Amino acid sequence: MIDRMGCSGSVDLIEYPENLFFTVHTRDGGILIGEDGERLKALNHVVRKMVEREFPSDADDLRFFVDINDYQKQKIEEIKDLARLSAQRVRYFKKEVEMRPMTAYERRIIHATLTEYPDIVTQSTGEGMERRVVIKPL
Repeated sequence: MIDRMGCSGSVDLIEYPENLFFTVHTRDGGILIGEDGERLKALNHVVRKMVEREFPSDADDLRFFVDINDYQKQKIEEIKDLARLSAQRVRYFKKEVEMRPMTAYERRIIHATLTEYPDIVTQSTGEGMERRVVIKPL
C-alpha cells in the first residue's frame, strides 16, 4: 500500500497483548504523517476498512495501528507523561484536573496509565469532539 502511495520503506510488525503495531520506516515520513498526523489517521482508517472488508467477522476484535517512523509511539508517550503530570497535580492540590478533548484512543491511554494510582480516579465526560478525561482525587 505504501508503494501505491509513491513512497518507499519497510514495515515491521510489533505484537502487544491487545494490539498489533505496523511500524513503517521511511524517508517519506512527513508526506505519510501529514500535519498533526492527519494523513496517518486517514491511513489508519483506510487500513481498518480494508481489514473489515477482508475479515468481517473478526473486525471488531482486531486492534491495530499503523505507525510511521514511531510518530504514534512518541505521541503515546507524550500522552502518558501528561497523564502522570496531571495525576501529580491532582495529588498535590487535592483538586480535579480536566484534560483537553481527546480521541477515544487517547482517553483509553489516560485511563490505563492512571490505573497504577490507587488514590486517583479517572472519568470521561462530555460529548463528541469535546469528550475529555477528568482526573479526581479519592
